[in-house]
Amino acid sequence: MFFLSDMLNKKLNLPKAEEALPGRTKPIRTAAKHYVLKHPLKGPYPDGMETALFALGCFWGAERLFWQVEGVWVTASGYSGGFTPNPTYQETCTGLTGHAETVLVVFDPEVVSYATLLKIFWEAHDPTQGMRQGNDVGTTYRSAIYTFDEAQYQQAVASRDAYQASLKGAGRDRITTGIEPAGDFYFAEEEHQQYLAKNPNGYCGLKGTGIACAIPTAVAPTAATA
Repeated sequence: MFFLSDMLNKKLNLPKAEEALPGRTKPIRTAAKHYVLKHPLKGPYPDGMETALFALGCFWGAERLFWQVEGVWVTASGYSGGFTPNPTYQETCTGLTGHAETVLVVFDPEVVSYATLLKIFWEAHDPTQGMRQGNDVGTTYRSAIYTFDEAQYQQAVASRDAYQASLKGAGRDRITTGIEPAGDFYFAEEEHQQYLAKNPNGYCGLKGTGIACAIPTAVAPTAATA
């Protein structure tokens, strides 16, 4: 017999590869252009742009947070860190794809540094909550940073350690944020792209700890506007 506790257990524990939903070979349909920035969602992106991937709870509010940053060329909501190829929103919500709701950030490092984006990431949510973010419960809402090279990885780890020290000093729990190399990023359906621009009164679950993140000097922003 199936019990509610069985579903909750699935949502709070990542599936193994052999347990994940099969998905599909073709990408699901999404928007062609960013609703706010008007740039192509899937590129091509201009030369010199860099890419970041952040998971910090529901991607609606998280995406809005980053598209407002000067130097960000385009953002997109999608799914990362799981097993199921080309998942749908409904599939990810079951917890059986392994994905986290993730925001793709394409940015100009001459205008905004990766370190600055990390600071925004840490301060915008509570990275100590494990498989949830506030009232949003499940593996899809976990905190994660997916890195594209060794430099990003080292900066992410250094910023995590620095923020952990600040949180410890304030009596907060340990950070549960995962930091790992980026795998496939699957674009979410069109209705999820720039959701809060289309629905200004829509749900946003972002809530930080109120504790500032001091980026270590070794990875401090170098851009003049950072």
